[in-house]
Amino acid sequence: MYNTNDILETITMIQEENLDIRTITMGISLLDCADSDQKRSCEKIYNKILRLAGNLVATGESIEKKYGIPIINKRISVTPIAMLLGASGGDPVEYAKTLDRAAKEVGVNFIGGYSALVHKGFSAGDRELIASIPEALACTDFVCSSVNVGTTKSGINLDAVAMMGRAIKECAVRTADRECIGAAKLVVFCNAPEDNPFMAGAFHGPGEPDCVINVGVSGPGVVRSALSRAGDCDITAIADLIKRTSFKITRMGQLVGTEASRALGVPFGIVDLSLAPTPAVGDSVAHILEEIGLESCGAHGTTATLALLNDAVKKGGVMASSKVGGLSGAFIPVSEDAGMIAAARCGALSIEKLEAMTAVCSVGLDMIIVPGDTPDEILSAIIADEAAIGMVNSKTTAVRLIPAIGKKEGEELSFGGLLGEGPVMKVNPYSPAKFIARGGQIPAPLQSLKN
Repeated sequence: MYNTNDILETITMIQEENLDIRTITMGISLLDCADSDQKRSCEKIYNKILRLAGNLVATGESIEKKYGIPIINKRISVTPIAMLLGASGGDPVEYAKTLDRAAKEVGVNFIGGYSALVHKGFSAGDRELIASIPEALACTDFVCSSVNVGTTKSGINLDAVAMMGRAIKECAVRTADRECIGAAKLVVFCNAPEDNPFMAGAFHGPGEPDCVINVGVSGPGVVRSALSRAGDCDITAIADLIKRTSFKITRMGQLVGTEASRALGVPFGIVDLSLAPTPAVGDSVAHILEEIGLESCGAHGTTATLALLNDAVKKGGVMASSKVGGLSGAFIPVSEDAGMIAAARCGALSIEKLEAMTAVCSVGLDMIIVPGDTPDEILSAIIADEAAIGMVNSKTTAVRLIPAIGKKEGEELSFGGLLGEGPVMKVNPYSPAKFIARGGQIPAPLQSLKN
């Protein structure tokens, strides 16, 4: 039974503390669209997306009105396109154009799945798709891409790492007149989850059902507000407070996912238990860490406070939903988080500190702007470092770097919307070129002798 305080608390969360549903994502399997004729395969893809997702946006808007909770994004993830390309051959970009056309027709914000899974090697279509990513992201508006280059069980594909460093740079170059936005739509993963509802890394894994609804929640402002009201309590009480707040946030995600699933006649997949920030003031993960007791995000103690936050979010959220998955935890994208942007601008937050933080949180080095003249092999080495953290710690890590073409440290890029803005951050200039050029496979780690 709900009481008046519960209802008022929820209204305050929505109106004053930026509580929202970050995304409803419909995952669609395209395996039954594979065809040796690429044109026929594209037609099947377009028709299937329109048939299943035609009412996705209207359903989301209907739930918003019914419960009064904002649902920021309605999105689609599809089977990694490299799998279809392997069957049909042809120009990979034709698939990207088909996805973009379908996304525009149904009215979603983004469509993810221009992807390849190459952690243990390349199969038919993989190399061609990776080579085409810069052109595909430059000539489309809503298509997002991801490549999984490593897993704990298989190690890291260093040849793919080298290719992705070049791909990131080329994406930025081809969209230099649009704030290098192409690179912001490309994610490189280690241990990629198959049910991730968050762009740009979303794709519909081969182990997923034919069609499914996944939900991602967002609530940094709610957590920070709860902490500010808590006053001078000890760190155990802080953890407990975050758990209880996370439970309330996640219940909202469970409700929206259940409603969307029923309305669309599609199975409910997972709720991603995430604190996903936005550039709006009051909706920042960095500000939560500062509320716990740091002068600035990036100070010594940041990794410890982030570990506490990430763990408490999961513990509280998992009680609120029986279907939990995705990336789950606290996201730390720089350009999408007002507190991270401020910390990077004043020099309190460095890429090296962000890398350390990724060992204890969700995702990884996300939405980080680097100098436009950063060599490809340095981009690849950053990917390799981050993938190694994921591989050794059996967790998902990812890299989303944006080389700011024509700009240097201290200058800024501004993407607008949820992608935000941020300063160009300093990159260690010493070359890892010989390491990256070796190629091959970094072996999977031994897991029995933990240290």
